[in-house]
Amino acid sequence: MLDGKTLVIGDGGWGESLALALHRAGRQVALWGFDREYVAEVAASRDNRKYLPGIAIPPDLLWTHDVDEALDGVVEVYSVVPTQFIRATMHAFEGRLVGIPVLSASKGLEIETLQRPTEILADVIGTGARLGVLSGPSHAEEVGRGMATTVVIAAADEQMAETAQERISSDSFRVYTSDDLIGVELGGALKNIIAIAAGVADGIGLGDNAKAALVSRGLVEMARFGESCGAQRETFFGLSGAGDLMVTCYSQHSRNRSLGQRIGSGETLDQILASTDKVAEGVWTCKAIRRAARERQVEMPITHALASILFDGQDVREAVSDLMTRPTKPELDPA
Repeated sequence: MLDGKTLVIGDGGWGESLALALHRAGRQVALWGFDREYVAEVAASRDNRKYLPGIAIPPDLLWTHDVDEALDGVVEVYSVVPTQFIRATMHAFEGRLVGIPVLSASKGLEIETLQRPTEILADVIGTGARLGVLSGPSHAEEVGRGMATTVVIAAADEQMAETAQERISSDSFRVYTSDDLIGVELGGALKNIIAIAAGVADGIGLGDNAKAALVSRGLVEMARFGESCGAQRETFFGLSGAGDLMVTCYSQHSRNRSLGQRIGSGETLDQILASTDKVAEGVWTCKAIRRAARERQVEMPITHALASILFDGQDVREAVSDLMTRPTKPELDPA
């Protein structure tokens, strides 16, 4: 069935973009935002000036802070909240999403628990949660404008994934399905770490050779960690892994690459975070993954090098030297 309303929770640029993609696919859409005053402003102006300015919001796309209004007639939900705020934000919907398909479009790991977004959602929703993931190379700035985009939806429930695929697919938004929820979700999280590192390489002028090597080895690192969590290795060489990694490491729209470039150019993390309302998820994912990799005894040299720069004050060029002088080994060595 394709009738009924889709609710998008989270009024950032990515949340708005998914709402617009659903609207273009002919769905009835509501978007719920946390900040009552800002929601009222956007509902009146039809312009999300903070997060995706200049893209008109259709008059029949409901923009609301009222939970009852948002949930009325809902048959599926997208959670598009920054990972560190999912748990607190979703408590507004506690007890009301049981049995409703919920797809996460957040990318990261919760620092305190090391949980993926769908694991956080499972905690909040409780027994009866029906969960999936949407991920892939999909900058909000392009999706919002209806530019050609291809992503993947993963869920353990094949029918749920196929229904979500049908509801959001259009001539500008192509969707594949997967049964590897863990791999698709981790791909979207881990690529942000490598994108920050790629930005650092840009900032200190390492050159194209070094950046290509970093991205290639970063993909191996992503797959290695994913396998340790039960993901399928081949998932990381598809849209939610290599595809998302490429766009995030090279695009002008990438918040994570941009943050890394500023680090490489000499700014501190505190200075950068104080200068913007927008979230670069890779910062907090890097902190979480460094700890998780240690606990799992998974070798992730790029992640550890970036964490040492971001959180331990290591000099950028010293960290690069440490990476370049690691013991030599065959390329396909598991570590």
